[in-house]
Amino acid sequence: MITTPDMLWNGPARAALTVVLAHGAGAPMDTPFMTFFAEGLAERGFGVGRFEFPYMAARRTGKRKPPDREPMLLDCWRNATAGLKSPFVIGGKSMGGRMASLIADDVGAAGLLCLGYPFVGMGGKENPKRTAHLAVLKTPALICQGTRDPMGNKSFVTALPLSRKIRLSWAEDGDHDLKPRKASGLTHAENLAAALDAAGRFLEPLAAAKKRDR
Repeated sequence: MITTPDMLWNGPARAALTVVLAHGAGAPMDTPFMTFFAEGLAERGFGVGRFEFPYMAARRTGKRKPPDREPMLLDCWRNATAGLKSPFVIGGKSMGGRMASLIADDVGAAGLLCLGYPFVGMGGKENPKRTAHLAVLKTPALICQGTRDPMGNKSFVTALPLSRKIRLSWAEDGDHDLKPRKASGLTHAENLAAALDAAGRFLEPLAAAKKRDR
């Protein structure tokens, strides 16, 4: 069964660019992390939609379910983009961004925005399925990643054969949520703000291209 996602929207209804974000494996679409980016991008004039995969939506009713299998996750992403007018950007937190990256070329996305990409599984387990497609990605992409992310730190990621379409924005000393250690002298708020600014700079040319076409 294919489930049509219900969207949570921020930003202007007639934005020049729509951004759709999905959550990570363990937390819903309205966490402080997701809300920060949705509201921050909306303040910059982008229309931002968030949705939940079926297993996460079921958790709201008290049903503790594991993440849906990849085919279901990808079907949900296709449904989430089916009614969108171009240009639109897809992405999200961790697993949500990874699933978006698998279909970005196929659905005609103008861009891909990943907020903490899971290059390796929990515990540092490598899996080529997580990275092989990134070598041939055709969609312009921005990945905001913590330099000490256990699911892909800077030394690991920079050694990968990534597509030239992919840009990386590094959160200094950041973990998978871009959070630094206190000893770094940095704050989580600073790293989040820097990632949001990088996302805004990435998205602005895509929105400007749409305005020129009007």
